[in-house]
Amino acid sequence: MPADLMLIAYDGSDNAKRAIEYAGRFLSANRAVVATAWEPMVRQAARMSGLSGVMQPEWVPDESSEDIALTDAKATNAEGLELARQSGMAAEGRCCESSTAIWATIVECADELDADIIVTGTRGTTGLRSLLQSSVADHVLRHSHRPVLIVPPGN
Repeated sequence: MPADLMLIAYDGSDNAKRAIEYAGRFLSANRAVVATAWEPMVRQAARMSGLSGVMQPEWVPDESSEDIALTDAKATNAEGLELARQSGMAAEGRCCESSTAIWATIVECADELDADIIVTGTRGTTGLRSLLQSSVADHVLRHSHRPVLIVPPGN
C-alpha cells in the first residue's frame, strides 16, 4: 500500500538529486512534496555578522522586492520538482522559510504536512569530520518522529 505523502528535502546538490532519483525508483506515494528550506537574507546577514564578531549593520531589506534568498529557493525548488516529476512522482513544490536551523525547518514542514516519510540526501562524511560537523540529514533523523530515508552520496 503506497504512502499518502512523502516529503523530499531538496537543496539543489548532487546528493539531493540522487535522493529524488532513489525516491522515484524505490518508494511509492500518492503525493510527493519537494521542499526547499530557505533563510531570509536579513537573518543570514545577522548570523554571519554575529559569527564574525562584527557589529550587525543597520540593514533593512527593500520591502518592494522579493528576498533574493526566496527567489533562489524558488528556482532550486522548481528544479527539484521537475526532477521528481521526471521520476514519475505526482509532486508539488514548497519553499519553507527557516527561522532556526535547516534541519528543524524540514522536520516542521513534514509535521505540518503530516508526511508519512522524509527523504533526504547526505554528504556522507565520516570520522572526525562527521563528529565536528553533523549533517542536516543526521539531525532530521534524530529529531523527526517519522521514518526517514537517507540516500548516501554516489561513487
